[in-house]
Amino acid sequence: DLSSGINAEWPLRPGDWYNNFISELSNYPAMSTPNGHTILFVMPSQKPTSRTYADFESLTEALEGVCKIYEEHLKELNPSSLSITYDISQLFDFVDELSDLACLIFNKEQRMYEPKDKEWIKEKIYSMLRKQAGK
Repeated sequence: DLSSGINAEWPLRPGDWYNNFISELSNYPAMSTPNGHTILFVMPSQKPTSRTYADFESLTEALEGVCKIYEEHLKELNPSSLSITYDISQLFDFVDELSDLACLIFNKEQRMYEPKDKEWIKEKIYSMLRKQAGK
């Protein structure tokens, strides 16, 4: 189970995702939420109980969270490995295998959350990792 190893180290919350989502949103009034606040939705399998979400202060943190999910998955598959390496194509294969991946990003100017899909998230991860590699 992909989410089982993540809960201890990463703030994904399993359960009734819709009620949890609505409850969490009430903690983030639009006027006090920093631009870029991002809510990441992950559904590893077709099972409705696999739906989870996490919120981040920025899009970059959410994108790093997606990478962290994959890294935790690799650690579960290779528990005796001291270090784990992967390339972007392997990360994207993993993302493609997720039943669903989406996010809501707070737009301060419009004072609303904008939905983004899996392909958009992959494009942003690619850009982020390219920038990191260039440093």
